Amino acid sequence: MSKNRDKFVELAEKRVQKTIKSMRLIGNLSNKTNYSYEDADLKKIFTTLRREMEMVKKKFETSSSDTDNEFRL
Repeated sequence: MSKNRDKFVELAEKRVQKTIKSMRLIGNLSNKTNYSYEDADLKKIFTTLRREMEMVKKKFETSSSDTDNEFRL
């Protein structure tokens, strides 16, 4: 494999694993014994996550530029 391919595989594996871990941690917030939230909070979280996934996907399909939007409830 080429050097660029090796680096891509290395970074992709690390970053996807890190993202999966973070998503599971978000899932832990569903425990109503420990947390209180409203449907509007859930809608905002999942809308934001979907939007970010679509932006990442578009980057692979085109050469779109970065948009650095910080998430806040």
